[in-house]
Amino acid sequence: MKPKIIIYQLLPRLFTNSCQNPTFNGTIDQNGCGKFDEISKVLLTGLRNFGITHIWLTGILRHATLSHYPLSGLPASHPDIVKGKAGSPYAVSDYFDVDPDLAVDVQSRMKEFAQLIERIHSAGLKVMIDFIPNHVARDYHSRQLPKGFANLGETDDQNLAFSPSNNFYYLPGQNFRIRNLQTDTPDRYQEFPARVTGNDVFRPDPDINDWYETVKINYGFDYQTNQAHFHPLPDTWIKMTEILLFWSNKGVDGFRCDMAGMVPIDFWQYAISQVKREYGKVLFIAELYEPWKYRDYLETGLFDYLYDKAGLYDTLRAVIRGESTTRSITNVWQSLEGMDDQMVRFLENHDEQRVASGFFAGNPWKGIPGMAVCILLNRGPAMIYAGQEVGTSADGATGFSADDGRTTIFDYSTIPELQDWINHGLLDGQKLSPELSQLRFQYSELLNLAGRYPAISNGSMYDLMWVNEDIPNRDRIFAFLRYGGTQDEEALIIAVCFDATITETQIRVPEHALITMGLGDKQRIRITEITSDPVETKTLLVSQLATIGLQMKLNPAGYAVCSIS
Repeated sequence: MKPKIIIYQLLPRLFTNSCQNPTFNGTIDQNGCGKFDEISKVLLTGLRNFGITHIWLTGILRHATLSHYPLSGLPASHPDIVKGKAGSPYAVSDYFDVDPDLAVDVQSRMKEFAQLIERIHSAGLKVMIDFIPNHVARDYHSRQLPKGFANLGETDDQNLAFSPSNNFYYLPGQNFRIRNLQTDTPDRYQEFPARVTGNDVFRPDPDINDWYETVKINYGFDYQTNQAHFHPLPDTWIKMTEILLFWSNKGVDGFRCDMAGMVPIDFWQYAISQVKREYGKVLFIAELYEPWKYRDYLETGLFDYLYDKAGLYDTLRAVIRGESTTRSITNVWQSLEGMDDQMVRFLENHDEQRVASGFFAGNPWKGIPGMAVCILLNRGPAMIYAGQEVGTSADGATGFSADDGRTTIFDYSTIPELQDWINHGLLDGQKLSPELSQLRFQYSELLNLAGRYPAISNGSMYDLMWVNEDIPNRDRIFAFLRYGGTQDEEALIIAVCFDATITETQIRVPEHALITMGLGDKQRIRITEITSDPVETKTLLVSQLATIGLQMKLNPAGYAVCSIS
């Protein structure tokens, strides 16, 4: 039986950093930094018991930063091309190295990372890292390059704007500069000829709001003529596939592929097939925001799963904020035309605002019904962002990151609520408020529910709302079935409520759904309200589900689950 994938995203830089009062825009010496070693077996076992199956380690690869390690031959990057003191994890400066900030002994950083992978595996978890294929730091240079490899751009002909043999795109004869950049640096960063910026800025002067700290990678597509040059195999394809093979060989179980939609689908087909041929079931998740590309990236690009930001995330955010109704949830799965089980569902990640922030819902509890839909609606993965489960709101600016409801990825900082739970590795939550302890418990109940019932991890979904159009508060309730497809398997009726004032609902199950589950109308069935306290059981005829319906008690702004057996 295939388990339900539950991903926990964490930035090691922040995850265990216990700095109590971080300085605004502080250095690593002032604010500290989490370490590989601090992600202990106890912490990982706690996450497994919480209901997690996969740990997504964000910010692992060495990237442009203002911190320097001269004894290890790792200089700081130029301030003009670094966002924040810590730097963006998505401006990679060496694909074959890890962030020295995360090591206790910088010289042994790869060994410490290998030991972390071993701890993750021994805790019964899988490990994922980012693969950032579209762009690199402007000062990219691998100091850990495996023997026989060439650095990106090392053999490029910089006199050509485009060549299939080049790793970068160039703007010959033009100097690079950043518009509206205001720093205290006396000497500007020099780049000649200028290279194209990561977010497809084909001019030498990206704006301060562009990905100015990065350079776009050339996969053999000429943007001037809109022509692909994929035969013979572009040098970039070979180099980037070797990076995936390198980390797969280190024991990495999966890759979250950053901005996958900006990289040609032909490359993904080549690279993913190469990795899976050599290392088997390595997981590939595409960060993709264009629904019209979904099927191609699954079927041709060979991705296992895709981000569903443009679908369910945007929909649930609107429902939670009262800007839309639950009717729109049905539209999401229907529009996917059978791809629903290959979507990764979430309410938070490093790009999105925290549910508890005033920019989203202003209350962490409002995320519970949304996460119930994310986790219980289909067989695909669901994702939790570290701190979400303890209601962090990411209040205040931290440095480069403004007060925008997002946890910084650019600054040396901390997540106070998470540290209150971790409590210096004790995991006793003694410093966490009773309300946030209860929130974390609710998340754990929800995650473990998904792992406990085969109907959720491997069963089918049946939307019940078309037959319940007349129920009170229809626009704030969403109900559906999860079932295993045979008469002997337990089925679940799930009702999710997005309104704290609604305490119960009556849900009918149509005859068509009952027949689909293999139930005859004369059969007697046992209904167990598994989310009620205490758990209640009742017996009724199958036909009563279609005519009278099932009365379900709802937790305020929560969900209810009843099993049918």
